[in-house]
Amino acid sequence: MKLSIIIPVYNEEATVSAIIAKVKSVKLPGGLEREIVVVDDGSSDQSAKLLEKTSGIKFLRHSKNKGKGAAIRTGLEKSTGEVVLIQDADLEYDPNDYFRLISPILEGRAKVVYGTRLKTLPLIFFGKAKTPFAAHYLGNTFLSFVTNLLYGGSLSDMETCYKVFKREVVAKMRLNSDRFEIEPEITAKILRAGHKILEVPIKTKPRGYDEGKKITWIDGFGAIWTLLKYKFVE
Repeated sequence: MKLSIIIPVYNEEATVSAIIAKVKSVKLPGGLEREIVVVDDGSSDQSAKLLEKTSGIKFLRHSKNKGKGAAIRTGLEKSTGEVVLIQDADLEYDPNDYFRLISPILEGRAKVVYGTRLKTLPLIFFGKAKTPFAAHYLGNTFLSFVTNLLYGGSLSDMETCYKVFKREVVAKMRLNSDRFEIEPEITAKILRAGHKILEVPIKTKPRGYDEGKKITWIDGFGAIWTLLKYKFVE
């Protein structure tokens, strides 16, 4: 069986080589074959040049920036694994969590697994241990609440990057989103199709906007609209 790891990239020259090295070296359960599909989404920095020189990956490139959703859709179209995992190109998410994310699928306990950050990250507003990006924490919690309300799920972290699923779950699914709305769209359509999403705890190291973080509060409104839209239309 093959695992396809889809990595969308946009201006990540500082981290993309490091994350690919981690993805290549991490231990996979069940003797899985590894396919690393990297989609450069029209980067204007040195990301594409670095990727062109990187061996052991399937490198795809958009001629212009379209958005994370478009890069993921390209990755899904060109990847071949029976199991698919989405990995951001920064260092916020640790590939050492792959084993716990993939094992439930190989064991037949789930067809879809999400890595939840919010079950291991306490909400603290003050002091040295305060939660980084508390507004994002609250926003993600609210979006997960809306998702559960509309689609009957029990998610704590709908916006997580770490989404793992058997290809059959999305094989006939038409995904439309070009930007960050891909997260609520794919979640909404998975739940509408009757699939349960198993969450497993993961740890992250959030980066700041000065380090390249791209998602903003404005994207939260897009997520809400997307959740409402796919409740009532295809």
